[in-house]
Amino acid sequence: MARVFVYGTLKKGQPNYKHMINTAKGLAKFQGRGHTVEKYPLVIAGKYNIPYMLNIPGTGHHIAGEIYSVDEQMLQFLDEFEGCPDMYQRTLMRIQVVEWEGKGGVGEARAAADGVLECFVYSTATYPPEWVGLPYYDSYDSSGKHGLSYVLRESRE
Repeated sequence: MARVFVYGTLKKGQPNYKHMINTAKGLAKFQGRGHTVEKYPLVIAGKYNIPYMLNIPGTGHHIAGEIYSVDEQMLQFLDEFEGCPDMYQRTLMRIQVVEWEGKGGVGEARAAADGVLECFVYSTATYPPEWVGLPYYDSYDSSGKHGLSYVLRESRE
């Protein structure tokens, strides 16, 4: 099992959460909530209002999200879903645990108790330069005050 931190449309209550609970795509078990240890810019960009974490450590905010344990099948699905490695790159990042529900081995419990876990995160180092000038968010909600409604893939032209 691998740990994945999701901060956008794959979180509970968001438009693509359905994929996280679709066991035909693999297993994803909610472990808890957290935020990035380092600051990153989280922007909503493009004509489909997609949330992107730009891989610019030290800029922006501590990004809030959810921690999941996923099996190899789900990890492969997420790589495809996230357009990895072209649109997003999957990298290990340090995540500060805020709330923990996970039931794992002693090492996992100790890491959670210390407050920091290494998780795979889908961020991007390949983006138009003007995205750096967009507003930065610390948390994503597809129906947030930003007014930038996410466009589901099946609704795109």
